[in-house]
Amino acid sequence: MRCRRVMISSRSENTPASCPCCIWMLRPQNVMILKPTLEDARSWSMSFEKVMKSAAGRGCFRQFLRTEFSEENMMFWLACEELKKETNKTVVEEKVRQIYEDFISILSPKEVSLDSRVREVINRNMLEPTSHTFDDAQQQIYTLMQRDSYPRFINSTAYTDLMKSLEEPPPEP
Repeated sequence: MRCRRVMISSRSENTPASCPCCIWMLRPQNVMILKPTLEDARSWSMSFEKVMKSAAGRGCFRQFLRTEFSEENMMFWLACEELKKETNKTVVEEKVRQIYEDFISILSPKEVSLDSRVREVINRNMLEPTSHTFDDAQQQIYTLMQRDSYPRFINSTAYTDLMKSLEEPPPEP
């Protein structure tokens, strides 16, 4: 299975190098996302886990969430994933503070929807921040996306149109 990495843009300096596994697309908001292979995109309809394990899946799903005004859920989940990779205590504390300000604070325009129990856990965890400070919240948001947004994504015209575009033969060079 082969595909090309292509970025649709007038600026050639942004064109990524060749890749045997994906195609890059530039969306109207100038956000580069991976265009999946047909096989990859088909697998997404089998489970939400397959969407989230695929970089292209996360990109396409995030684009869909943007249309539903709930992109902050994916942004929060991704920020938590990045936080888990961090080992430097000072950097962890800074990232925890930033994630809190961006997604947990009631003053944030990107606030994610969490129940009071999870908010209490976060507030306790903030006393001694670690790379796992938001684990309960991340799980709650993952479950929300899985139960709420994922079924709409799989049944959306965005997903249907993507599948149709992947099934069409590529244009001649």
